[in-house]
Amino acid sequence: MPKLKFSAFISAICLMSLMFYGVTGFSQTPRSTIRLTTDPPISQLVPFEAEAETYKSSARLTLKAVDAKGQLLTNAKIRVRILTPSKTPWFTTDFPIVEGTKLLDIDAIAPQGKVQLQQTFPIRGTYQLLVDVTPQTANAFTPFQQTLTLSIPENWIKYRNFAILAVVLLIVGLVGGWIIGGPQLIQPREIAPQRVRLLLSGAVIVAIAALLYVNISAEMAQSEMSMPMSHMTEPAPKSDTPAVRQVQGLEMRLTGDKSAIVGQPARLQVNVIDSQTQQPAPNVQLKVTTTQLENNWIAFAYEGQTDATGQFSWQQQFFDGAPHKIEVEVSPSSDAVRKFQPFQVEQTIEVEGVAPPLQVRLTGLAYFTSLLVVGLLIGFSFRHRQRSPLQRTAG
Repeated sequence: MPKLKFSAFISAICLMSLMFYGVTGFSQTPRSTIRLTTDPPISQLVPFEAEAETYKSSARLTLKAVDAKGQLLTNAKIRVRILTPSKTPWFTTDFPIVEGTKLLDIDAIAPQGKVQLQQTFPIRGTYQLLVDVTPQTANAFTPFQQTLTLSIPENWIKYRNFAILAVVLLIVGLVGGWIIGGPQLIQPREIAPQRVRLLLSGAVIVAIAALLYVNISAEMAQSEMSMPMSHMTEPAPKSDTPAVRQVQGLEMRLTGDKSAIVGQPARLQVNVIDSQTQQPAPNVQLKVTTTQLENNWIAFAYEGQTDATGQFSWQQQFFDGAPHKIEVEVSPSSDAVRKFQPFQVEQTIEVEGVAPPLQVRLTGLAYFTSLLVVGLLIGFSFRHRQRSPLQRTAG
């Protein structure tokens, strides 16, 4: 009997070992995946600099769908969605309205299993790239999804500017605290010395002016008044009239939103059809470019081709509240039977800027006020400690 129990125990261990190794082997089986490369490299990417005199080119992203052996998955359809970093209420970015929103959403046809695009990243933080890969031919490969992350650090110039401002505020506070902490003569019927009263009056005036500036500028930005060189523009009324052009028997239409709001993606679509038969023209090469018109920098660019229905659709957020121009150029593919001269259509998108929330503005004001108060307390403390030994000596 003991021998039977021992044999059963050994058999159970062997069975469990086989199951364990089977599950481990299955979980470690290579699967299809997405490989992301950037130009410039990820370590050199920086967020958009609104005050820059010269604007850096947008980042080039290349996403490759590969199988378990590392081979490209041909004839694939790749959907790419880029989500901006989460909201940061205490350490806001240059574009707080953009935080926690969708920056881009495209459905790309990838005959060679890869997608290339250019994108300007507006703020610092960790972006999420949600990628869905499906075959154009049924059962060619197993569809899969993958989430990639792309971390972009803050531009060092921001830290430098903040450090300079913090030092200035601390010095102002130190000087004020030093004056307040010094020996003062109080005249009859006065609650404080004259220099202290002047200092406090000046601080109150500066605080009121700062509050008025922050709130009035925000209200003016949201008003319907158009201001020169301002990014806060009155949105143009939406129109359903598409940008259309016919060349050599082909017709291209650019449809979708004609105006946009910062923080919300605009929907756009390109259709290419045979103008005589009204049938779609599939697998036509296209090049999409989005340019900010005030400073002429590229916000988004993509080169690909139309799908089997002759169309390409995407969603794009315009994070900078200025007019943008959408240009779409079509050309025949290298193996196309029908040849034609490349041609393009364009459409101007009016973008409505959105002022930062009141909480963000007040948070920034609170930080600057705190720096001033800290400097004031330090200056007062140093002055008071310097006076104490003198007073004891005099006594």
